[in-house]
Amino acid sequence: MTILPTPAPAPWGSAGAAPLLDVEDLHVEFRTRSGVVNAVNGVSYTLAEGETLAILGESGSGKSVSAQAIMGILDSPPAEITGGKIWFEGRDLLTLPAEEQRLVRGPGISMIFQDALSSLNPVYSVGFQIGEMFRAHRGTSRKEAKQKAIELMDRVRIPAAAQRVNDYPHQFSGGMRQRVMIAMAIALDPRILIADEPTTALDVTVQAQVMDLLKDLQRDTGMGLVLITHDLGVVNEVADNVAVMYAGRIVERGTVTDVFSNPGHPYTEGLMSSVPQVESDGGRLVPITGQPPNLSAIPSGCPFHPRCPRRRLGAQALPGRDCAGDVPPLRLVVPGREAACHYSEEVLGV
Repeated sequence: MTILPTPAPAPWGSAGAAPLLDVEDLHVEFRTRSGVVNAVNGVSYTLAEGETLAILGESGSGKSVSAQAIMGILDSPPAEITGGKIWFEGRDLLTLPAEEQRLVRGPGISMIFQDALSSLNPVYSVGFQIGEMFRAHRGTSRKEAKQKAIELMDRVRIPAAAQRVNDYPHQFSGGMRQRVMIAMAIALDPRILIADEPTTALDVTVQAQVMDLLKDLQRDTGMGLVLITHDLGVVNEVADNVAVMYAGRIVERGTVTDVFSNPGHPYTEGLMSSVPQVESDGGRLVPITGQPPNLSAIPSGCPFHPRCPRRRLGAQALPGRDCAGDVPPLRLVVPGREAACHYSEEVLGV
C-alpha cells in the first residue's frame, strides 16, 4: 500500500459556513464491576457539508464509541455520557427528549455498522428491512416501502434488485450485504452519514467498490461523511480531513495531505512508519512498540508516553512538559494543524 498525497480542502478550522455537526468535549465512560473504563476523554470535532472526516486509530481508541454516542445507541448501563455537547442543526442532541432524538437519527444522521451480517436481521428479507425505514419514519404502506427498497437497491448497485428484494441476508455476499446496509443508511437522505469500518472483512476489490459508492452518493447528495477506520490507504484515498485518536483522545487533526506527509504527533508518525511502501526496496516495517493502554488505567501525563520514542521525562523535559506528568493539550502547532504533544514542533521540524 502506498501513501500518496491527495488534493485537500481548506485547512482544518478555517472560516466558512456553520458545520453540520459540532462535537464538543465529549466524554463517555463504562461503569463495570472491575472499574470505570474511560472510553472517550474530551473529543471535539466538526463536520461540514460535503466533507469527509476520517477518525483514525488503533482498535480500542474510542472511535466507534464516540460515533455510538452521536447516534444515541450506547448501552446504558454500563455506558454513560458524562460530559460534552453534540450539536446538529442548532440543537444539542444530548438534551433532546428521546422522541425528538429518534426523529433526528435516521433522517438527519445515519450510520453504517462494520459487520453487515450481524447488523441485519436474518429472519427478515433485505427488502423488508430497507423498507422499514420508510414505514417507521414516513408511514408508507408495505407496498410502497417495498418499491422504495427496490429503488434503493438499484441506487447502491445491487444487480437484479427487483428479483432480489425478497432474499435474505445469508443469500448475499459480504460486499452485497454492505450495500444493503448502505441502502438502509441513506434511505431517508440523511445530512450526515457515519461509516464505522465499512470495508472490514471485504477483499480489496470490493473495498474499492464500496468506497467509490460512498463517494458517489456523497457527491450526489452533499452529505457529510464521518469515516471510522484504521485503514490508512482508505483514509488517504477518500478523506478530506483526519482526526487521529489514541486512548479516547484526539491527538492530531488536520488535512489528510498535511497529516500524512508530515505527522505532528509521535503516534501518528508511528502509524505512518508501520505501513509498507511499494517503492521501498524491502526491509522490516517499524511497528509501534508496546500495546495500547488499558482504558481503566490510562497512564498519567501523555497517554502515549510509555510507547513514545521521543518522550522526555524528569530532567530531560522542559518545564511543564514532562511527558509522564503533564497532560499535553490539543493545540494549534502550525496553521491548520493541531496536535496533543509537548514537542510537536520538533516532530514537525519547525
